[in-house]
Amino acid sequence: MKNNQIKRRIKALFLFFTLLMAGYTQAQVLEPVKWATSVKKVSNTDYELITTATIDKGWHLYSQHVPEDGPIPTTFTYNNREDFSLKGKTIEGEGHTIDDPIFGMRIKFFENKAVFKQMVSFKDDYKTIEGHVEFMVCDDTRCLPPTEVDLVFAFNNDSPTSNDSSVSNNGSTTNDNSTTNDGSISNGNSTSNDGSTSNDSSTSKGEASNLNANEIDNNAVNQQLYGISAGDIKKPDKTCGEELSQNRDSLWTIFGLGFLGGLLALLTPCVFPMIPLTVSFFTKKGGHDKGSGVSKALLYGFFIFAVYILLSVPFHLLDSVNPDILNEISTNVWLNVAFFAIFLFFAFSFFGYYELTLPSSWTNKTTQGENVGGIIGIFFMALTLAIVSFSCTGPILGSLLAGSLTADGGAWQLTAGMAGFGVSLGLPFALFAMFPNMMNALPKSGGWLNTTKVVLGFLELALAFKFLSNADLVQHWGILKIEPFLIIWILIFAGLALYIFGVIKFPHDSPIKKLSFSRITGGVLVAAFTIYLVSGFRVNKETNTFTPLTLLSGLAPPVGYSFLYPNDCPNNLVCFKDLKTGIAYAKKVNKPIMLDFTGYACVNCRKMEEHVWSAKKIDNYLRNDYVLISLYVDDKKALPADEQVLVNRINGGTRKLENYGHKWANFQTQFFQINSQPYYVLLNSDGTQILNQPADYTPDEDDYAEFLKCGLEVFKESKKK
Repeated sequence: MKNNQIKRRIKALFLFFTLLMAGYTQAQVLEPVKWATSVKKVSNTDYELITTATIDKGWHLYSQHVPEDGPIPTTFTYNNREDFSLKGKTIEGEGHTIDDPIFGMRIKFFENKAVFKQMVSFKDDYKTIEGHVEFMVCDDTRCLPPTEVDLVFAFNNDSPTSNDSSVSNNGSTTNDNSTTNDGSISNGNSTSNDGSTSNDSSTSKGEASNLNANEIDNNAVNQQLYGISAGDIKKPDKTCGEELSQNRDSLWTIFGLGFLGGLLALLTPCVFPMIPLTVSFFTKKGGHDKGSGVSKALLYGFFIFAVYILLSVPFHLLDSVNPDILNEISTNVWLNVAFFAIFLFFAFSFFGYYELTLPSSWTNKTTQGENVGGIIGIFFMALTLAIVSFSCTGPILGSLLAGSLTADGGAWQLTAGMAGFGVSLGLPFALFAMFPNMMNALPKSGGWLNTTKVVLGFLELALAFKFLSNADLVQHWGILKIEPFLIIWILIFAGLALYIFGVIKFPHDSPIKKLSFSRITGGVLVAAFTIYLVSGFRVNKETNTFTPLTLLSGLAPPVGYSFLYPNDCPNNLVCFKDLKTGIAYAKKVNKPIMLDFTGYACVNCRKMEEHVWSAKKIDNYLRNDYVLISLYVDDKKALPADEQVLVNRINGGTRKLENYGHKWANFQTQFFQINSQPYYVLLNSDGTQILNQPADYTPDEDDYAEFLKCGLEVFKESKKK
């Protein structure tokens, strides 16, 4: 599902040219799963019904066994059960099982291919067994609503095994004893996509389906269900907000964070004293040839950068073997618990209660390598620095690793972070070798270096609870909700402020005779941040939730995950879950509409609601300028009897709408010719005019804000006419 930004950009570019060559249009109804059936004779009375799903690359088909409140499971139904008996349950392949952070449960899915087998027993000769499969599929950016496909298992009683009866999801047939997905059968003859056959022995189910399709008045049905017809909705005239970029600056952001981490590492007692010693070594070794010393120092700085880049290479190898592996690792609840324990361990190491060191044999071997001389010797000097400084750099690198694994982008984000860290750590050695007089401006080593370590220890301690919060959200323990999380962070940063002011002491701290200006300034800033954290307990009367803290976005639990103020609609927005009611309200208040095609089991829908809609500028649009109508395409609540009607499928044939999910999925495909979620359509107040180009999964809040702004401007212009 529920990954890597660069790969997505390459894939998007490839897809653009592919679709351009194919004459692809904006509207698209996706059918990423093709179903085929076959029958295997086991004995005179026992047969094995085999159903094979061929899944397009990048898509996931969910298992039959999914916990309650999770995605829609794959479900098989066999008709006319009184004529035969099922032996056991439908079995399935091994698939892949992951801990999903959105649904908070272990979920099994299939990719590329899935095989399902059901044993049946009967005595009389059988020609066919009919049934259907209901299933749900998702890829990395969208989910499709639950879909039902008819299955027909054709028997050839003259031979022990029949392996050629197949069903195609698009209605085409492939060989003898084949069936279409509408259930018509052709014995030795081909079947057309509309379900008609060229042999009198075929069943009339497909013909009946087409007959019903001809009798259905689409306009009348749509007026009954939605109060509007597809022809009533006009396409957009404005193209603003059409091109939506994704994660355009994220790698540079991670690089910047890595660079900042390197600067912090420079200020620790493991690294800072090494700068003048190393620079002096290179400049003196160069003798009268200053250029030689500078070139060696530059090479030394480059090798420091290279060492940290090399640390990310194994994660790229994992990513190339299985692009989902980093996501599968990061979504494991016990990994987050492990990160919590590791960060606690790092924090108390920074506090000075023990030292983190790599095996001394590693240092001995790299030191021996320094004696080789030349370029290789300089490389081993850089490697030695990385090893001996591990007690200070290790926790910072651990933060980069954990942050990369638990975010989209995986290995490339880790490489960007390591690159920033390496550049920041290696650059001073090169600069000071080129301009040695600059070292006179450096502060002398002293107690402030240990103070830097302790400050980092407090930061590590705070981050530890971020990972425990992840585990709590995934497992729904209900322990670390927003209230206790904020209290813990307030205590940590209040402790940090007291430490900076000299109230709290740790083992290796030097006596403080007088508070310096930098300590006072730092203490005031930390105290201010502590007060900022306390402000998170302010109740937003408009949303009836605690006020979300921008600086804690992605670190703290959602404000709706609360003991005191739990919310229902996303961010406690006013939302409608019925189209007619929503349009009537929009007319009354004269505001544009945002149709939100979503799903209870849609991962990226939750991401948009929690990480994009919560942004202040987005929330302002949705709360004040638009009428939000959220239509859940996987809602299983049964429709009223008068709305359980037959409708035409966009690709041919008919279907009966039985629940609200069917109703809204049909509305999306009939009116907008697309069946993926999330999908956002901006309309005028009576729902007859699309304001601008609809949007799908758009994680960049600036792009999404531009999309909403554009629609609002078009709506206001139309009111002036």
